[in-house]
Amino acid sequence: MAVRIRLRRVGRKRQPVYRIVVTDSRSPRDGRFIETIGSYNPRQSESALQLQTERADYWLGVGALPSDTVRSLLRKAGLLKARHEKRLASRRQGSAVPVRDAE
Repeated sequence: MAVRIRLRRVGRKRQPVYRIVVTDSRSPRDGRFIETIGSYNPRQSESALQLQTERADYWLGVGALPSDTVRSLLRKAGLLKARHEKRLASRRQGSAVPVRDAE
């Protein structure tokens, strides 16, 4: 089962509000989903994006692929940069050579 993180449209006509959902890639846009991890209101200028970062990080960690729009929203929220920095820090920590004191 290929899991995707994508937008699900809710709201009235000409007043879109989107929920960020984790879903099977074969299900339709507004169809069945596994979990809601946030919402996005493009008509609001401030606080337009609300995201559960720990759940989004979990789903990305187990292999869920974000859609292009969700990827840009995650980038805007700073989640992708934080994941990248955490991954680089663990690589640096693993490849660091311990320094012995000079005797």
